Amino acid sequence: MKRVSFAEFGGPEVLRLEDAEEPHAGTGHIRIAVRAAGVNPVDWRIREGQRLAAHPVELPAGVGQDASGVVDEVGAGVTGVGIGDRVFGEGVATYAESAVLTAWARMPEGLSFEEAAGYPSVMETALRVLREVGVRPGQTLLVSGASGGVGSAVLQIARDRGIAVIGTAGAANQDYLRSLGAVATTYGDGWAERVRRLGRVDAALDLAGSGVIRELVGLTGDPRRVVSIADLGAPELGVRFSGAAGSLPDALAETVGLLARGALHIPVEKTYPLGEAAAAHIDSRRGHARGRRVIVI
Repeated sequence: MKRVSFAEFGGPEVLRLEDAEEPHAGTGHIRIAVRAAGVNPVDWRIREGQRLAAHPVELPAGVGQDASGVVDEVGAGVTGVGIGDRVFGEGVATYAESAVLTAWARMPEGLSFEEAAGYPSVMETALRVLREVGVRPGQTLLVSGASGGVGSAVLQIARDRGIAVIGTAGAANQDYLRSLGAVATTYGDGWAERVRRLGRVDAALDLAGSGVIRELVGLTGDPRRVVSIADLGAPELGVRFSGAAGSLPDALAETVGLLARGALHIPVEKTYPLGEAAAAHIDSRRGHARGRRVIVI
């Protein structure tokens, strides 16, 4: 089979499309014929050598953790899923023609493989940071960097829970944020004052790591009401950095429920063939996404 891997840490040029042996589903796992793989910032951070404590890597290594596809092997002890089922979830080395998943859910009817591959990690992250920041129905949440995958999920989950959202994004994504129920404003010079004029902020999320932690603390009045997933320096200002994943099966179950009710849709902004994983990483690192980037096999 074909898979994307890297034998040294570095830029996108270290990625290689190679022939590899097919993996096999161990106890409690399943294998899928991959149809699509989600592209996440953690993928290129690992490739660069970042976040090694949370994601230890033995080189050479495969790339990717999110995928959708068709089950073609079921490990011992697995129940409730069979050969031929369409599933999406999280595993290892998912930029490949075959991959083993460690957590999964059946794909709802009408969901494409490309869309499904974009949900697992971003939904787990969105649900986790909303829980950690402690925002409640009737309160207002500020989301910095709101138009990407996690931001798109946060805005829709918050709307479903009765939480008002102010979102910051580039000028081109203002209408997109409004379509997800947020009050939108641009980042850049004077952004904090623009937010302040929109009203009280009870809690805030930093999803972009663009050096805004001090302003978020000022807007909420309390560093304990701010959570970042992108600024490793946040703890120096008393702000929680959220990096440890929660329960993916629970997140997938909630995702399926939201999708079934029509309360969630994260668009796929761009797709890439397996051989263009490096281009996908370059685009992901640039940011400014509207929804998800996905590799299609």
